[in-house]
Amino acid sequence: MTTIPWRHVFAGALAAFFLLGGTLNFFASPEIQADYARWGYPDWFPYVTGLLEWIAAALLAVPRTRLAGSLLGALLMAAAAATVLLHGEWSHAIPPLVVLALVTLNGWLTKKRLSVST
Repeated sequence: MTTIPWRHVFAGALAAFFLLGGTLNFFASPEIQADYARWGYPDWFPYVTGLLEWIAAALLAVPRTRLAGSLLGALLMAAAAATVLLHGEWSHAIPPLVVLALVTLNGWLTKKRLSVST
């Protein structure tokens, strides 16, 4: 039996999160579209967000591009947290801040692993 290193499982879980998030944004429900409108974003913005989340998921899934995926994921979550915080939706900032912390940890672990390898 082959064991999968926990860092791959961790990155895979983050990739799954961004894959799901990208899908929910790209095929936004009326409620999600209303959120974007309330925050002042244009109608096409959920498509851009969804596409960027899909790219982050793909980058996170591949060990060679995982650091770039962590960076993109961190930028997306920082933007999401900033959006809700700027609109006074304090409790809505918790999930993106938690994911920001996790994706930052993933980036740090990936960078550390790359430093050891070289």
